[in-house]
Amino acid sequence: MTCSRRTFLKGLLTASMAATPLVRPSIARAFGEDSKLEILTLQYPGEQWNGRLDALRRLSWEMMKRTSIEMKLSHGSVTPAEDRMFDSPLVYMWGNEAFAPWPEEWHFRLQRHLTYGGTLIIDSDGSRGSGFDQSVRREMEKILPAGSFKRLDPNHTLYKSFYLLSEQGGRIAHTPYIEGIDIDDRSAVLYTQNDLGGAWARDAMGNWLYDITPGGERQREMAFRMGVNMLMYATCVNYKSDQVHIPFILKRRR
Repeated sequence: MTCSRRTFLKGLLTASMAATPLVRPSIARAFGEDSKLEILTLQYPGEQWNGRLDALRRLSWEMMKRTSIEMKLSHGSVTPAEDRMFDSPLVYMWGNEAFAPWPEEWHFRLQRHLTYGGTLIIDSDGSRGSGFDQSVRREMEKILPAGSFKRLDPNHTLYKSFYLLSEQGGRIAHTPYIEGIDIDDRSAVLYTQNDLGGAWARDAMGNWLYDITPGGERQREMAFRMGVNMLMYATCVNYKSDQVHIPFILKRRR
């Protein structure tokens, strides 16, 4: 069973139309390509937002190979001003440079997306205090003023949503933890600074686009496993924290 929250998300948005005209009602469609899960790339002012477009196709292929979730292999980009953002619960943002402040409307719409069950994955090859990092924290403070970035606990559901992970992975091994912003009992924003997308990316001939340092191919594999866990967490949330799963998780750890 595919555990995408796409239908749930769009249903909530449709129900909210009485309160706001921002989102058009969804149209019922037959099963097919539209039922597959798509990762949308967040497009924002500047050139850097499209730095890892090739990465999402490869991650989606790995997701289908390793799990039962059906994924779209073609991925679009979207700005928060577009209603199409609400067609998917998954939005991926990449960058490594400072960017200009976003319009207030973007803050409102991203807040709505995240509050209704969406997940924003932020990926960077920078470091805490870099231009990109400062810009991200500035915008997230406006989007979710009631929350703040916190390091995810090693026992967070993200680390056991599919694989049992104790490593981060990525093109670089810069930060040994992932940060998140919680809405109620789930982490609606996930932020890594190890360039997961750089580890996933391949060219049209199947060659890896970037070398991995310092951990080589194991570090790349850990990046894919983290990507799979992120997608599983974004679509299935905290089901692995239910008591029924704990004996199986402990057995696998042993």
